[in-house]
Amino acid sequence: MYLGIDFGTTNSAVAVAHDDGRAELIRFPSRAGETATFRSVLYFDPDRLGPRGAPDPWTGPLALEAYLEGNGEGRLIQSLKAYLASRVFSATQVLSRRYTLEELVALVLTGLRRGVLARLPALPEAIVVGRPVRFGGADSDEDDRLAEDRLRAAFARAGFPPVAFEHEPVGAAFYYETTLDRDELVLIADFGGGTSDFSLMRVGPGQRDRAAPERILGTEGVALAGDAFDARLVDRVVAPALGKGSLYRDWLDGRSMPVPPWLYSRLRRWHHLSFLKSPETLKLLHDLHQQADEPARIAGLLHVVEADLGYHLYRAVEGTKVGLSASERHSFRFVDDPVHIEAEVRREDFEAWVGEELSAIAGAVDRLLATAGVEAGAVDRVFLTGGSSFVPAVRRLFEARFGAGRLRGGNAMTSVAMGLALCARQRARGTAG
Repeated sequence: MYLGIDFGTTNSAVAVAHDDGRAELIRFPSRAGETATFRSVLYFDPDRLGPRGAPDPWTGPLALEAYLEGNGEGRLIQSLKAYLASRVFSATQVLSRRYTLEELVALVLTGLRRGVLARLPALPEAIVVGRPVRFGGADSDEDDRLAEDRLRAAFARAGFPPVAFEHEPVGAAFYYETTLDRDELVLIADFGGGTSDFSLMRVGPGQRDRAAPERILGTEGVALAGDAFDARLVDRVVAPALGKGSLYRDWLDGRSMPVPPWLYSRLRRWHHLSFLKSPETLKLLHDLHQQADEPARIAGLLHVVEADLGYHLYRAVEGTKVGLSASERHSFRFVDDPVHIEAEVRREDFEAWVGEELSAIAGAVDRLLATAGVEAGAVDRVFLTGGSSFVPAVRRLFEARFGAGRLRGGNAMTSVAMGLALCARQRARGTAG
């Protein structure tokens, strides 16, 4: 057997391939039933300790369930992949212990490994792990190598044998290839939580015995995707209701000052919100509440931070984004006393808000075609995968370049893992890498 692991910013998935070419997803337990997606989160419950008295965190879907049932004393940690390229974030304090970034990622991966071993008799030796074309936050090749080295170290710490890495859109290409009975030149567009990645690759029955690097005409990527779209909704709908742009009166000289905008930069990323829950920042928020021209709004922000409502807020934002993919208007609603935010969002407004991100995605696709020396008309198919592939403005971007008839999609959350397992099989059989 051969294993493919798609470790994502928000969701992860694992698939196993067999010698006969079949691939199937590993399913993980949750209280709502088995699921093929494993949330890339940790929840530290101070009442749940391991045999040596250290916190024993929940992982995956069970972590979210424990967090939602918790009393607010624990700590939810998510989107760890987004920090792999950061030289600033090396460790953090969680409850009574300090953890390195690699240790935290390894805890998530340990949960994945347990789920795999609940389904398989042992870990396969041939394991391929997906990675973005360029890790989010990587400003240089050195940053990108740092991210991959950290991820490799985390897999080793979690008890996996040595793993090989492959670009995530190449994994999606291997999956798409299983649906073909003829050769095609395909552009794979993989939209994750933190990155959008693209590969131009030859696939099909006549290509399957060729090593993957021989079939790839080019790769490209940008460090933005679903999280960046969510951030625009937060900027326009949520942050103003929680005091962004409002004023407070300085105690010393009575001048009116804007509420510090850096507070709302943390709000833009739900996995950053917990950083506001420090004693210094909480004191600042309490002081601002006393001095604010609109204290009810600052009280709302203070409540979101103190009650650790980042995940709940994210669900409301994500629901609005998904709703706008299906209709021209959708109501945003987030209520948790004393916070009460309701607003109707129009699709055309949302698309205007994410215009910068759409331009960056379009630029990456155009660079890929130019670097490969391929005209858009020569591309047989475009395979779109990942959650943001459903955003109408994203689809129109590809329709404008390639035509709606050439767009394909399928298994948006799990196609990369399935393809990576098939890639592991091909590598082990000596025909790749």
